[in-house]
Amino acid sequence: MIRHLSRLRLTAFRNYVAAALDLDERHVVLTGPNGSGKTNLLEAVSVLSPGRGLRGATFDTLQAHGSDILWAVAATVETADGPSDIGTGALPDGGRRVRINGANARSIEAMSDYIRVLWLTPAMDGLFSGPAGERRRFLDRLVTTLIPGHSSAIGDFEKAMRQRNKLLEEGGDARWLNAIEAQMAELGASIHLNRTDSLSHLQLLIAESLEDEKFPAALLSLTPLFEDGEEPATSAELEMALMQRWHASRGLDRAAGRTTSGPHRVDLEVVHAQKHMPAALGSTGEQKALLIGLILAHARLVRLRTGIVPFLLLDEIAAHLDPDRRRALFQALDGLETQCFLTGTDTLLFEALEDRAQRFSVRDGRVARD
Repeated sequence: MIRHLSRLRLTAFRNYVAAALDLDERHVVLTGPNGSGKTNLLEAVSVLSPGRGLRGATFDTLQAHGSDILWAVAATVETADGPSDIGTGALPDGGRRVRINGANARSIEAMSDYIRVLWLTPAMDGLFSGPAGERRRFLDRLVTTLIPGHSSAIGDFEKAMRQRNKLLEEGGDARWLNAIEAQMAELGASIHLNRTDSLSHLQLLIAESLEDEKFPAALLSLTPLFEDGEEPATSAELEMALMQRWHASRGLDRAAGRTTSGPHRVDLEVVHAQKHMPAALGSTGEQKALLIGLILAHARLVRLRTGIVPFLLLDEIAAHLDPDRRRALFQALDGLETQCFLTGTDTLLFEALEDRAQRFSVRDGRVARD
């Protein structure tokens, strides 16, 4: 049986006062005019995973405008071991809680025992030619589907780094700086090794399918963590190297008003494997196809490494592909044996899926089965 969502319920989420979808294991196609709420449905699925979802929004912005009820998203996941109920929603203090099978979960990462999620949105179309921060966030989403705790490590590292920057600005006590830099080093080493390990496995998997020309393959690498290019081999050595460099750069960082080196400065470099060309130099169509191929490869990797095939959320993706490549995409999605959610403004874009998808119309925050 394909792991899939059989129920999805939204309460006071974005432009939905309430919404209910009852689903089978087939793909889910959502069509409707722009601004009707299709992407909001995908975002609701995406928050059933660690992190802030496909828009990267803070949880307080998910609240339906004018509603006194706190937002919530709940789903039933069908697995080989039977159904599991997963839900997440807002807390009065601005945070969120997670419930699994009727009980409070020990952590947000507990959802990853049942569901992993990947997505592509129109906002990611300029990923390869845009700022490095967007590529880091994209990479960290990939890593989080393999290592659920990675998202929390990123958040904790950024919080500690803000504390360090403030202490440097205020001329804080050196002992506090030492303690914060030690915390940053532990988190930073974990983040960097999670990234490099995940990329290594992904690259090996991509290399196995270089002859598949449906979607171009990517050659992936990280820019050096340190300017001299030397990176220690072990986690303990990497922690020590990070602490030493941050200690030595306190004067520079105080003048700059920021921490000038570390895993938050690394960039993801992507090369079109078949053309031996940086992805940023490719056409818009080539970049789109490369991104799709990368997501499909990573979905296969997550299945191999975790035994859980991630749900794919593909927002307005079919409109940018010619008919042949659309058919190739749908065939690739079938081969993943997972439930994919696709949105578009025109039902004709999804004709090639035939009866392999269930279709819904979305209008002004209301969903109806076609």
